[in-house]
Amino acid sequence: MNNLAAVRFLEQSAAVGPQLHRLLRDQIIHGDIVPGARISETEIATAYAVSRQPVRETFIKLAEEGLVEVRPQRGTFITLISVPAVLTARFIREAIEADIVRRAAEVADAAALKALDMCLAEQRGLDPAAPGEEFMRVDEEFHRLLAELAGHAPVADHLEDLKIHINRVRHISARQFSRQRLIGQHAEVVEAIRRRDPDRAVEAMRIHLQEIVIDLPGIVEAQPDFFTRSGAPG
Repeated sequence: MNNLAAVRFLEQSAAVGPQLHRLLRDQIIHGDIVPGARISETEIATAYAVSRQPVRETFIKLAEEGLVEVRPQRGTFITLISVPAVLTARFIREAIEADIVRRAAEVADAAALKALDMCLAEQRGLDPAAPGEEFMRVDEEFHRLLAELAGHAPVADHLEDLKIHINRVRHISARQFSRQRLIGQHAEVVEAIRRRDPDRAVEAMRIHLQEIVIDLPGIVEAQPDFFTRSGAPG
């Protein structure tokens, strides 16, 4: 198994199950455990010094999220990334976030614009050599902030599950994304909001979220063993 180097100690004062689920989920999404890899209840239980029961329960939850697949008589494997699932999730996300920025452009005040500008400044201030995960963190903060400013903060939480497989692609290919291009697209969204131009804000967001459609074929070509063209993960 290829995830033992990434093992983190569990907090003794907190429930084991949720911690283990979060840690393994993050490792899968971040690509620390690669698509197609076999994972073992026994090895994970040993690595984290827990019984097999919470590991088994974690595997069930991960399977429900489409992140692992249990193959009878063969074992449990990290699912391949479904290209159709990624594109469908992106399509839904675009529809939702287009409405979010439209609303943000209609209601944003000086305080909201200041918050957006500060978020952009943080993105621009990142060390170019910083890990892709760090840029993805501030990118997520930007989109979450837009939902909050539009008065729909819970939407960001609902989008998290939707974006699981999109984020798997982004983490695997973090070095291929042009950070400056993405930051420039964020700035276009903010400028449209500043000008109170909902149509322009929507157009800028749609362009931004269509990046993965442009980049995905090259990503799949570079890592073909990580992907499937079937409609469901696995």
